Amino acid sequence: MMPLDLVFKYGLAPGAQQMRALDTARDVYGIRRVSFNEKERTVRVEYDGTRLHPDTVASLLRGAGLDLKERVVLV
Repeated sequence: MMPLDLVFKYGLAPGAQQMRALDTARDVYGIRRVSFNEKERTVRVEYDGTRLHPDTVASLLRGAGLDLKERVVLV
């Protein structure tokens, strides 16, 4: 297992429907945790890099209805 983090900025705040859809995304094998920072308008995803590609993680978030804007580069 190779634990990695991705952070994305988002536009519109997720509503109840998006949060329910994220519960399904959390069930995807390899997604460890999804957390939001409302102040910075970011979403952080901890995932297994041996199972998932960053583009796949972004696709899962968009599929759940999140308004992703850009990926934040972690230093």
